Amino acid sequence: MGKRRESRRFKEISNVVDEQQLYNYQEAIGLLKKTSTAKFVETAEAHIVLGLDPKYADQQLRSTVILPKGTGKSITVAVITKGNKISEALEAGADIVGSEEILDQILQGDINFDKLIATPDVMPLIAKLGRVLGPRGLMPSPKAGTVTTDLATAIKEFKVGKLEYRLDKTGIVHIPFGKSDFTVEDLSENLLTIQESIDRSRPSGSKGKYWKTFYICSTMGPSIAVDLNSLKVI
Repeated sequence: MGKRRESRRFKEISNVVDEQQLYNYQEAIGLLKKTSTAKFVETAEAHIVLGLDPKYADQQLRSTVILPKGTGKSITVAVITKGNKISEALEAGADIVGSEEILDQILQGDINFDKLIATPDVMPLIAKLGRVLGPRGLMPSPKAGTVTTDLATAIKEFKVGKLEYRLDKTGIVHIPFGKSDFTVEDLSENLLTIQESIDRSRPSGSKGKYWKTFYICSTMGPSIAVDLNSLKVI
């Protein structure tokens, strides 16, 4: 394979970031905004390497966090339920609500939502959707807060900025924390909330150094290394 060609835009913005330097998190966020020069509003992303081995059951990490300043993205929520829960979901602001008819649409590949919430009584029906929803990270689960009888709360939280995150097979958490047009203060508040959530969700099997490296970037921007001391997670 040939070497990946970098655009002039990317080379110019990369020169702004010193690859050898660890930046205070607020300084890093300022650089993220400065290097976000694409022709669309880019997503601010965090990529965190943790001292966990996901091969072991007691070193898994999967949780949710509500970003206080939101995600900057409009979330389409679908709900599969039945009976009087259908009207409850509609009143709570769900975009798509139903039961068997939604299952059929999903099986046909018609997935026009960002989050799927289900009540426990329909989970046996949803089991057959695993091969379609699993690879997309859309399969409802109690741990992610997407299998619940309290539909109103779940819908509201995901609409305002609740995110699910998990450790990938290489031991990294990838999580968006807003948009590049957010203020430094708002992005900082979201990032600190993520840091606190990851600390709070530390698995029982975690040994030694928990936080290894912490990088942030915009969708099309260069990686910026965050000084873990500035986040007090050493």
